[in-house]
Amino acid sequence: MTLDYLSGNTELRDKPLWWHEQGLTQTATGYGRKLTTRHQALYNGRWYRVYATCLSNVASHWIMSKGKRLYLRG
Repeated sequence: MTLDYLSGNTELRDKPLWWHEQGLTQTATGYGRKLTTRHQALYNGRWYRVYATCLSNVASHWIMSKGKRLYLRG
């Protein structure tokens, strides 16, 4: 399995959904494989929603572009 990464200087913006602004979470525990974050990343001239996979105390952040998962470097 190969992981594909975005470049290190990816532009991010804060773009919360309504439930982020209400202080709500997507799951009761805060853990999950595709958690919607309040951020978007600029990639190839388009803004993509940033998702998180959190299964323990650490999360991986990524976007989906053309069916491919691209990870953000932290």
